[in-house]
Amino acid sequence: MSKGTVVLAYSGGLDTSCILVWLKEQGYDVITYLANIGQDEDFEAARKKAESLGAKKVFIEDLRTEFVEHFIWPAVQANAVYEDRYLLGTAVARPCIARRQVEIARREGAQFVSHGATGKGNDQIRFELTCYALYPEVKIIAPWRIPEFYNRFRGRTDLMEYAKEHGIPVPVTPRAPWSMDANLMHISKPSLQSTDQCHECVTLCVFQSRAPADLYLMTKNPEDSPNVQDVLEIEFKKGVPVKVTNMNDGISKTTALDIFSYLNEIGGKHGVGRIDIVENRFIGMKSRGIYETPGGTVLLKAHLDIETFTMDKEVRRIKQGLGIKFSELVYNGFWYSPECDFVRHCIAKSQENVEGKVQLSVFKGQVYILGRESPKSLYNEELVSMDVQGDYDPCDASGFIRINAVRLAFTLKSKNGCLLKPAHTYASSFFIYFSSAG
Repeated sequence: MSKGTVVLAYSGGLDTSCILVWLKEQGYDVITYLANIGQDEDFEAARKKAESLGAKKVFIEDLRTEFVEHFIWPAVQANAVYEDRYLLGTAVARPCIARRQVEIARREGAQFVSHGATGKGNDQIRFELTCYALYPEVKIIAPWRIPEFYNRFRGRTDLMEYAKEHGIPVPVTPRAPWSMDANLMHISKPSLQSTDQCHECVTLCVFQSRAPADLYLMTKNPEDSPNVQDVLEIEFKKGVPVKVTNMNDGISKTTALDIFSYLNEIGGKHGVGRIDIVENRFIGMKSRGIYETPGGTVLLKAHLDIETFTMDKEVRRIKQGLGIKFSELVYNGFWYSPECDFVRHCIAKSQENVEGKVQLSVFKGQVYILGRESPKSLYNEELVSMDVQGDYDPCDASGFIRINAVRLAFTLKSKNGCLLKPAHTYASSFFIYFSSAG
């Protein structure tokens, strides 16, 4: 008798294929779900593989446009960057994937959902918080946190043996010593390690070795990139790109998916968006991540420029703090939390006047801003000109400076002990005040 129906987030790879068969061994009916969010994948081959392994149903969902419009664009509006460097390509994708998984589970009457995320990473948190936020009564099966599973499969070798025993197609060549996540926004290599390596070897690999050249798939080595720059003009409305035009050849894109894909193409051609970092996982450990985010990097530079051009200084100061908070919430898996919803609405409000065009050069791993224009610009050339006085009286600066200097002078006097009056002076003042008040 079946224990129930489970919707498995399926990739077609070794891990989730073994999980599919293992779930069936445990007595579950398995529905597999594969999200197309722009990764290079043979989706039909994955479908046939899942069906051959006994999946009750197979869903392959094209979420690329939804991913860009509902998840990447809010990140662009926020200038979302985690710990000053990571543009959140994986973190932004997980709530998009999990949301559709929950929709399928509800529609199919499935009581369970499952995923192949490890017990040490961020993705288990991101997937599961989304599932619980949107389907509170769902039960989650996380095999890599179940002792019977992780004690049985201690590494890739165990998975390969299990696959051979159960007729699961396996790779014919050894896997590179790093895991990889790919989507429309980026490619990430969150660890340079093999599951069969000892801890000492992993530590050496992660912290001392340079990433091999063949690790990069989305971007060219900047040294090998073209010797001619691509000049792009990106048009924004409400903080979102609505058009990109290549000024070299006149190519223009106007839909969300086409815009982002084209920026990936141009950025990747010039080697833009490579980073190699050590980051702090939410679960409490540091990990090395190597990321390629070409289109996202180009958009970050362009959006920062047009935002500063059109947004009030104090509004932008508050919005910068909201952007940092948004980045932390998304990284930690709280996309569907009430606080993240609030922050997103605040950021969207701040973008109402972020409108205009930015011209930039993409060349040899770098993005150079060339200029900008906007009907809602707050830049006043006459006001800042040294040749035209305009509505500004330079004499006013004297009082402005003196007022701001009051605090600095008091601070120095306090440090030198010159500010405090003798105690009896305060007592006298106190007595005089109350005597007169009486």
